[in-house]
Amino acid sequence: MKRRVVVTGMGGVSPLGTGWEKTGNALLEMRSGVRRMDGWDDIKDLKTRLGAPVPDFVEPTHWDRKKTRTMGRVAFMSVRSAEMALEDAGLLGSPLVSSGRLGVSFGSTYGSPPAYETFFLHTVVHRNLEGVSALSFIKFMAHTCAANIAQFFGTKGRIIPTTCACTAGAQGIGYAFEAVRDGYQDMMIAGGADEQHYLSTAVFDLMFATSCKNDAPQTTPRPFDANRDGLVVGEGAAALILEDLDHALARGAKILAEVKGWSTNCDGNHIVHPSGEGMEAVMRSALADAKVSSDQIDYVNMHGTATEIGDIEESNATRRCFERAVPASSIKGYMGHTLGACGAIEAWVCINAMNEGWIPPNLNLETVDPRCGELDYVRSPRHSSPKLVMSNNFAFGGVNTSLIFGKWEPGPSHPAKQAGREP
Repeated sequence: MKRRVVVTGMGGVSPLGTGWEKTGNALLEMRSGVRRMDGWDDIKDLKTRLGAPVPDFVEPTHWDRKKTRTMGRVAFMSVRSAEMALEDAGLLGSPLVSSGRLGVSFGSTYGSPPAYETFFLHTVVHRNLEGVSALSFIKFMAHTCAANIAQFFGTKGRIIPTTCACTAGAQGIGYAFEAVRDGYQDMMIAGGADEQHYLSTAVFDLMFATSCKNDAPQTTPRPFDANRDGLVVGEGAAALILEDLDHALARGAKILAEVKGWSTNCDGNHIVHPSGEGMEAVMRSALADAKVSSDQIDYVNMHGTATEIGDIEESNATRRCFERAVPASSIKGYMGHTLGACGAIEAWVCINAMNEGWIPPNLNLETVDPRCGELDYVRSPRHSSPKLVMSNNFAFGGVNTSLIFGKWEPGPSHPAKQAGREP
């Protein structure tokens, strides 16, 4: 029998700040985290100078140096978000963490770019090992986030690293959901992260996909807007604690939401061009997995990167799936595209906003591109009571994901309650 899976803790760092209070307030006040990256001015031929770094992230002083020497910035943010999530769930320091019944499912596009840069600069360009540490590889290996989380907290359950770029965080949550639902683990630390670096930005710049509004960073990116000119790369991390419902109730945990279902698929069509058919299929598959109809979804958090093809394909696929103007928005107008972190950060935002009774609005959306699907593009914080929300992400390689979260409604036999605040 499939088990019900709930969210019992969350934590995150974003370009809007560390923790939910800063991130949530910025969304409600419609403040952007995008800024000009002056340190990139010496990079020849890089057209964009825009980024969205986490403004206030520093290594916690209470951490043991022996545990942090294998971490690049991406792992630091991952471990910090996991620490906040475990604390939120009442599990930090609990013997349950190292019991073998808690695992890690966490992703990123790759490891820490500066470590990668240093390693190959010495070994390939200068042909020597001077200044290269064996720890460099640990910092840039593909599963550095998941591995460092596991080692830092001493988890002994399964470890699932997801590295599908822009769907890494969403797949981290989805595969964690399956691990708990199917009884392989009682609890999972799930999420994703990526760090700001010009190497990541250069990939999109070479594809002519980046915004070049270098003198007006607060006005871009502009998902679904007729005057968009491309995406902005950001950074961050978010972690969710997923737990078997009965296990959570037995230990008296607060319940923030229920993971109702999810799906992931591949377009099998083109390595970088998105397919509306694949997007629509993954949404329909997630609805079937959650055993809900499209009419029951109150809000769709869209991938919405502010690229022409992506916005048009996604919005029309969403319209075909829902056959109505469902309330929809992308939060990438605030924090850019955080790559492997975006699916986790967006899930974190969706659940918090759902519990607080509002829907996050699009930022910088003035004139909807007439080629985009007919949806209810939320333009300002909307006081609402969403009960079911869908969060979608799409990645290079034709990888698509769709997650569905439900608001937890405690009954007489379910005393656990979710926390919230008024918008």
